[in-house]
Formats: sequence, structure tokens, C-alpha cells
Amino acid sequence: MRTPEWSREYRGELLGALAVAVATAVTWGAWLGWDREIQVFWPTGEVTGPFVAWQVIGCVLCLIAITVVGALMLPPWIPPIALTVTFTAGWTWWVASTDYGFGLWLGGAPLVFVVMAIGSTLISAVTRAVAKSLSRLSARTRREGLRR
Repeated sequence: MRTPEWSREYRGELLGALAVAVATAVTWGAWLGWDREIQVFWPTGEVTGPFVAWQVIGCVLCLIAITVVGALMLPPWIPPIALTVTFTAGWTWWVASTDYGFGLWLGGAPLVFVVMAIGSTLISAVTRAVAKSLSRLSARTRREGLRR
């Protein structure tokens, strides 16, 4: 039995979306998903955590890289969707399973979703615009080089 033509066409996009989702889940787990420790500064009683700046910065940089690579290899709407859904699901599961979630994850999950959606969509759009601009510049440079 032959595979329908549309199935072959979308197979690459589906695998690409899956790759973005897996890379996002690995990023979540590697940078943030393992840390459940709250830090208390005893002299003042100030409570911070569980994440520290280097973890969040590393996670954000990896998510930017995943979005950029995904936007260059896939239709630009796929990486933001896969990244947003996967990261929000990981964060929601993690915070809902902690002792100190206090039910705030119900409000935090939509916030994480919106921030991830806006951020990854902007990065994807800018990546595609820059790639398109560089492609035009390269084509123009080649044409001018052939004229000489």
C-alpha cells in the first residue's frame, strides 16, 4: 500500500516538531528540572530559589538556540508551538509536584505559557527575517559578482 503524498510531505515537519519538543524537555531537565532546593539566607530569613541565575540563563540560552535552529529548518510556526507546550508542561508538572507550590502554579502555568509563546514566536520571526534578508543579500552579491 502506498503512503499518501501529504503524509510524506508532513513527515519531516512532524519529526522536526518532535525534535524541538525533545530538545526542550532535555533543556528543562538539565537546567531546571532537577533542582528542588530552597535557599534561606539565615541572618535575614530571606528565601530564594529553587533556581539560581546561572540555571535560568543557561536554560534561556539553550531555548533560544533550539528556537533559532528550529526556525531555520522548519516552518516558523512549528518551533514556538512545540517549545511552548513542552516547556509549560514540564514546568507545570514540576511545580505542581513540589511541596512548596502552594497552588500558585495554577496562575504561574498560564504566565509561563504566554511568556514562552511570545518569546519563542518573536525569536522565530526575527530568525526567519534575518535569514531571508541574508539570503537576498547573498543573491544580490552573486549577481553583481557575475556582472563584473
